[in-house]
Amino acid sequence: MKNTAAPILTYLSWFTAATLLLAGCATNPYAITNRSYKQQAKEYAKIIGQIPPTTPGITSPEKKDWVGTTNFNLRKPNYVIIHHTAQNSTEQTLKTFTLPRTQVSAHYLIGKDGKVYHLLNDYLRAWQAGNARWGSNTDINSNSIGIELDNNGFVPFPEAQINSLLTLLTTLKKTYNIPTANFIGHADIAPTRKNDPNKYFPWKILADHGFGNWYDAKLDSVSTNFNTVQAMRLIGYDTRDSTAALVAFKRHFIPQDSTRMVTDSSRMILNNLVKKH
Repeated sequence: MKNTAAPILTYLSWFTAATLLLAGCATNPYAITNRSYKQQAKEYAKIIGQIPPTTPGITSPEKKDWVGTTNFNLRKPNYVIIHHTAQNSTEQTLKTFTLPRTQVSAHYLIGKDGKVYHLLNDYLRAWQAGNARWGSNTDINSNSIGIELDNNGFVPFPEAQINSLLTLLTTLKKTYNIPTANFIGHADIAPTRKNDPNKYFPWKILADHGFGNWYDAKLDSVSTNFNTVQAMRLIGYDTRDSTAALVAFKRHFIPQDSTRMVTDSSRMILNNLVKKH
């Protein structure tokens, strides 16, 4: 007698799995990309866990000869880079970050309503900074956390959004012991390419809470031959295009001044910041 139970059970199992998959996608539209995230994380975990570890171009020792140090931990982020999304909604940005062809991502996204999306483990490398430089650091992605704020680039940031950002920054600074000066904007590290976060971003409020340097209310006067390019370089700006660096500096510290001219005010502020750096 032909056994028909096995095919029926196989079909039912497949049907049940498909039903659960569809149900999961219905409740979470990112169920599929979440599985992709988990798979990629597992593959990287395999690399980290290799015993003995393999290094391209170097012949690894045999296991019997391998000596593993007992003194190590995970690499940790040392910078926080703040962006605006330059898109029209949180949903649009979530989709952008889950499409492989876009090749962009961030660790966190904060909506206008203050909701925080944690998109990537803080110890993993997001693709958020791109071709950037801060001081001698030319690979910002490898030691920074990227935070995106839902903002099209032309409007102020809602209070709820900034409050959530401050809460998140408090946690990150404490967890990873990030220096105060290392909370900066995308435009700061890529002045020729980026302008985010826009001129409405409240950098002084962040500085008042310990996230990023700010200048004193009372400033010393400086001579007209004060070297502004050197001062910007000392702070961290890439000054190969000094005009772009000046614009980025003003957007961060003097947003009301959109000119490309060096002013007495900009000289005094730079002088003050250099002393703090």
